Amino acid sequence: MITIIKQESNEINPLSRFVTVEAMALLLNIDAAKIKEIRLWRYMILVVADGMSRFVSYAEIPPILGVAPPTVKDFLAWRKRWRKLKTNHVPDYWCQFYAKKFGQSNALEELKLWGQLIATIKFALSQKVLQALRSLYAEERYCLRFHVCVTHRL
Repeated sequence: MITIIKQESNEINPLSRFVTVEAMALLLNIDAAKIKEIRLWRYMILVVADGMSRFVSYAEIPPILGVAPPTVKDFLAWRKRWRKLKTNHVPDYWCQFYAKKFGQSNALEELKLWGQLIATIKFALSQKVLQALRSLYAEERYCLRFHVCVTHRL
């Protein structure tokens, strides 16, 4: 199924550049193929999937490559959300998201870019998550460098 991402508001939320079907599917713990459409409102995202509709905060979405890097305003929005949730770190699924992105990297350069992106948000990662991501990064770097696949579970 092809997912449609529609801008519903005249005002564009700066964090909307990070919205992807893959991130939404992982956040909502559903198969990406079940997502029918993603509607981008000014302050919230509406995800419509088979048998469900959910509102999601823009601050729940992890930054990605291929768009403008996170800005100070983005960090402030994320911190505000984490304060509201009474946590001082990123949602747990961000670790799974980045682990998946490490595994999908086809070249050392791409993996390095993901690593650099993680470095910009490491202040918000728990020590346990940061250590897990570093380990996965090293495994994937080894795999890409020597063309040896290493299977890992997070």
